[in-house]
Amino acid sequence: MLALLCGGQGTLSCKIFDLVADEPAAEPIFAAATSLLGADPREFIRTRSADELSANHSSQILTVTSVLAIHACIADLLTEPTAVTGYSVGEMAACSIAGIWTADEALRLTDVRARLMQDAAKLDGRLGYVRGLNRAELEPLLTMHRCEIAIRNPDLLYVIGGTEEDVINLCREAPARGAARAGLLAVRIASHTSLLEPACAPLQQGLAATTHAPIANQRILLAGDGGGRIFSASDAAARLAGQVARPIDWAATLEALVEQGVDRVLDLGPGHALAEMMQSSLSSIRCYAADGFRTMYGLRSWISKPSP
Repeated sequence: MLALLCGGQGTLSCKIFDLVADEPAAEPIFAAATSLLGADPREFIRTRSADELSANHSSQILTVTSVLAIHACIADLLTEPTAVTGYSVGEMAACSIAGIWTADEALRLTDVRARLMQDAAKLDGRLGYVRGLNRAELEPLLTMHRCEIAIRNPDLLYVIGGTEEDVINLCREAPARGAARAGLLAVRIASHTSLLEPACAPLQQGLAATTHAPIANQRILLAGDGGGRIFSASDAAARLAGQVARPIDWAATLEALVEQGVDRVLDLGPGHALAEMMQSSLSSIRCYAADGFRTMYGLRSWISKPSP
């Protein structure tokens, strides 16, 4: 079974739309994003500064636009059972791919999510990462620097969040405590930490009030915060609202995909970080990233190829 992974915020390349820029199937996605960004995303990504691209609102919209645009170009081929899940804001796209929302509605709700998170983030928040420490070794650093685990990834890779000053200080000290690497991420908000708690209730209200549909036939939707299966739109809304202020266990989500019988993974991006994580932790799974294909023909051919 194929699994689709929908990526989260990170450093955005000016090439994220190259594969689909001229694809007619992606045009409605670009049009919907244009109304939220105030510019065509294909132009926005090429002409804005790094700071503008990493700003919470534009970063979330561009991330979800990238995922949904690629999906729109392959959706007609996904006739067999397909698992789908998302990493952080990627869950907004995953719910759309699973059939709960239209792509337009997913982008509108992503706009709502980004604005509510920004309103809740009264402190100067930031995400960073620490690789090479286990949970017990990381905990004293978290306590000392008033930070929290935001995401647990495979291979002892943790995303941590807090105020920017606290995250910087933790990342500076981590190598002396045995970490292989530590540093700042492009995300300038303390997503998936208690600092975002004020956003949860209004976000759940907004998600619950939207027009939605049942999960589509041939789609298996897994929560990105730990791999639990989602069976209804109401369940998805509650989980999505809570996860902005709760840690994500992405390592457990990847394990849950294997338990569902997944043997092929396509990382819809942006980038290829999710495919690399899957490949490094579960090497028996064939993993590819959409941005590794030079043409849409090549990507569609790979999807159409049956599993061995």
